[in-house]
Amino acid sequence: MRVKGGIVTRRRHKKILKMAKGHRGSLHRLFRPAKESVFKALKYATMHRRNKKRDFRRLWIARINAAVRAEGINYSSFMNGLNKAGITMNRKMLSELAIHDPAAFKQLVDAAKAKLAA
Repeated sequence: MRVKGGIVTRRRHKKILKMAKGHRGSLHRLFRPAKESVFKALKYATMHRRNKKRDFRRLWIARINAAVRAEGINYSSFMNGLNKAGITMNRKMLSELAIHDPAAFKQLVDAAKAKLAA
């Protein structure tokens, strides 16, 4: 008598079909297309978790650049001036300061300009 493994297979299929909820058409009803769809979705999820970090860094740099150009300096000079002044602050916090506390950000820009001039 052979072992068919029906329970194990059903559990595996149910797990994939549960993950495929919300997919369109047969992609959430039939096992084979659902499996392909889920694997591709997981691949995209992994890829985009990596890309999210790059995207946010680009956004922060664009915000900082816009804010420092209004003060008459460019981004690379500003970051160089901050490094020379010994101010270590990440780009996320710099962009938040530029948006929510322009006065404090202006002080940082002035400190960077002073170090560049010296």
